Amino acid sequence: MAETLADAYQARLDAGEIRPDAAQARGLEALSRLERDLAAAEAEGGRLKALFRKPEAQRGVYLYGPVGRGKSMLMDLFFETAPVARKRRTHFHVFMGEVHRLIDAFRKGDPVARRARFGRAAKGDDPIPPVAEAVAEEARLLCFDEFQVTDIADAMILGRLFEALTARGVTLVATSNRHPDELYKDGINRQLFLPFIDMLKQRLDVVQVAGHHDYRLDRLRAAGTWFSPNDPDNQRSFERLWTEMLDGEAETGATLEVLGRHVTLPRAAGGLLRAGFSSLCSVALGPNDYIALADRFHTVFLEDVPKLTPNRREEARRFVILIDALYEAKTRLIVLAEAEPIQLYPAGDGAFEFERTASRLQEMRSADWLADRD
Repeated sequence: MAETLADAYQARLDAGEIRPDAAQARGLEALSRLERDLAAAEAEGGRLKALFRKPEAQRGVYLYGPVGRGKSMLMDLFFETAPVARKRRTHFHVFMGEVHRLIDAFRKGDPVARRARFGRAAKGDDPIPPVAEAVAEEARLLCFDEFQVTDIADAMILGRLFEALTARGVTLVATSNRHPDELYKDGINRQLFLPFIDMLKQRLDVVQVAGHHDYRLDRLRAAGTWFSPNDPDNQRSFERLWTEMLDGEAETGATLEVLGRHVTLPRAAGGLLRAGFSSLCSVALGPNDYIALADRFHTVFLEDVPKLTPNRREEARRFVILIDALYEAKTRLIVLAEAEPIQLYPAGDGAFEFERTASRLQEMRSADWLADRD
């Protein structure tokens, strides 16, 4: 008999990898219900009469809560044990990037190219049905990690896209730091997004996973978050912590769209970002870029931060704006730097103004700051 989600979770408990957690238990219960529903649907689908029926989506699950409470771990276990042949687990932003590329290919393709890419679904001028058909052909179960809507382009198509996926028998599971009611909060034309929120709440069990214990925080507390000087020992420690925080996740990269421009961040995985000082502060980025970055990622690894001098005034200015954005968003920050915060800009024009940033950097490495992230 195949291992169930409950079996896989109990095995982790028995191995001491996790501890009993009432909040996780609620998520486990919802996912186990879905596991049973999917198994029943698969058994029904194996009967001859089911050949003449359209596939039906099952009621999905939406797990939300603070960072580090085990939402992704629960979904990973569920995905591994889910009794579905065609299934896919991906970060939400990666998925939406693919969707936008499919939409673009449909709109720009001639009839021959459309048919080659989308088959019989390539009819009419509306890209959503053929895109949904292409996604449904690949997977009947879609598991999204880090579900978060910050892009108006995503917001405007999500309702119709998910409606079309559900109609084609695709079951949805998602993890998020936000309750559905908080998605795309204060976004442009948010009123047009509200029907999608209602649909999520109607078709997915919304379950909070917000236990008191933050497993990622344990790692940060143990390792520390400020590594200086930038020597081989601290470089190894920084690298080791990044690997631990990834916890097996692949670096898929991310692209932020800001005022019509695209900011490419190659070393990203879900809500984790790793970037060098030069890639964020030695290029023409501004406040809107840093705000978008802080909104997109809950944890930022910033490496190779140098000592700053007046002849690097512009880089120092961008660094100050970046830290302000991360501070206001309560983003967790891990730094590999040439010196301690107060020594990063020790003298010269701009050093006095930098003292406020140094103070914020000191606060952001404190235990209280880490604990108050959510």
